Amino acid sequence: MAATQWHERASALEIDGRAFINGQRTWAASEQTFDDHSPIDGRLLAKVARGGVADIDAAVAAARAAFEDRRWAGKSPAARKRTLIKFADLILKNTAELALLETLDMGKPIKYSQSVDVASCANCIRWYGEAIDKIYDEIAPTGDASLALITREPVGVVGAIVPWNYPLIMTAWKIAPALAAGNSVVLKPSEKSPLSALKLAEIALEAGIPAGVFNVVPGFGIDAGAALALHMDVDCIAFTGSTPVGKKIMQMAGQSNLKRAWTELGGKSANIVCADCPDLDAAVSAAIGSIYFNQGESCNAPSRLFVEESIREQFLDKALAMMPRFQPGDPLDEATVMGAIVDATQMKTVMGYIAAGKAAGARLVAGGEAARLDSGGFYIAPTLFDGVDGSMSIANEEIFGPVLSVLSFTDIKDAIRQANSTPYGLQAAVWTRDLTKAIQTARALRAGTVHVNQYDSDDMTVPFGGVKQSGNGRDKSLHAIDKYTELKTTWIQIG
Repeated sequence: MAATQWHERASALEIDGRAFINGQRTWAASEQTFDDHSPIDGRLLAKVARGGVADIDAAVAAARAAFEDRRWAGKSPAARKRTLIKFADLILKNTAELALLETLDMGKPIKYSQSVDVASCANCIRWYGEAIDKIYDEIAPTGDASLALITREPVGVVGAIVPWNYPLIMTAWKIAPALAAGNSVVLKPSEKSPLSALKLAEIALEAGIPAGVFNVVPGFGIDAGAALALHMDVDCIAFTGSTPVGKKIMQMAGQSNLKRAWTELGGKSANIVCADCPDLDAAVSAAIGSIYFNQGESCNAPSRLFVEESIREQFLDKALAMMPRFQPGDPLDEATVMGAIVDATQMKTVMGYIAAGKAAGARLVAGGEAARLDSGGFYIAPTLFDGVDGSMSIANEEIFGPVLSVLSFTDIKDAIRQANSTPYGLQAAVWTRDLTKAIQTARALRAGTVHVNQYDSDDMTVPFGGVKQSGNGRDKSLHAIDKYTELKTTWIQIG
């Protein structure tokens, strides 16, 4: 579709900013709203309900009632599977609207909103629907005199808080395994990108997920988010976002009802390219493509690039030749590969890190400036620093923007030491043709995922999550079911 057509559809789009509680759209009990502006050009997209304690209470009550009367939890896994597959089909049927909401709300290119975000959301929901009737319970080997059954049960009411960078994907990663297991869900989307989640709740109801089972309350973290994490009738809280907020979520879980808390937090992923890299062009393409994808607003972005000194100049030459294709463009143009920063606050943060990098003595090789200044939106040119020292803030702190820091090394052990030196441990990568070196490096890197000779390959069958201050638990794969189920032992004496 041409950019003019997307802009026409955007102008004609009618957006409903009301919360979705117990199967119905509703304004906040306080009648408060907040303005949702597009980072593309600053336009007002909608007035959105500002949910608070009363709205979270209402959503949790609806979720609890739905869980207790077993309108969803009581369905067989096969029945839940059929509904979730229909849900996925309807998501794909609504691809254009969902993609447009995603792009308008957080600035990502429309080509990726369609092909990545909406498609991945539908795939995730379909995958867990297909999986849930293939998970078996157990019988313990207790001997002839007893029968010990080990069964999985849904935890009950799940609270989910998701970030603004991948609204549909992060929502799906939380709600798909939770709903498949039979739970009820209350979702708090980011106030920076709430629109696609609200539409998703409508689609879920249309698919046959009963009212009260999936509720969406937009609002701010200090209001709706805190109320959800502190709620005494929420059995589990699942959060994706920054490490500082994740720590608060876990504190709130502990000070309330000791609800289980699962967190997927920040990252400062290290990408190590050795001189014996089997394909330097592929390594450059992965390094540049991964850091600038989604405007660098990805928790797993490989923002620290360690290049062996003997190939550093060659690597940089190839990288600089590739960077022009990532210049920010109109997100509603399907030729654009890098769009807008989510809002003015995030843009100020990123530009602050760029200034700090220059002040610390790093060499700004490319970018470093705002772009598309006449658009009314928020855009930053793809930025690359060379000569970065491990003590600099741009090498240690999560920037969440299109900024790449290049560090060099001569000893792989030193590269590993530097890679492990941050509080984060989400992802990492190593490029080498030496299998022994690859395995030893992967074992030594403290990260939830280590890529070898590629970066950011993805599949629903593999878990996603980190170690250290990148969080706990795992999204995706069958392992995510563990977060939303309880194990029960039923001991039957038979002799």
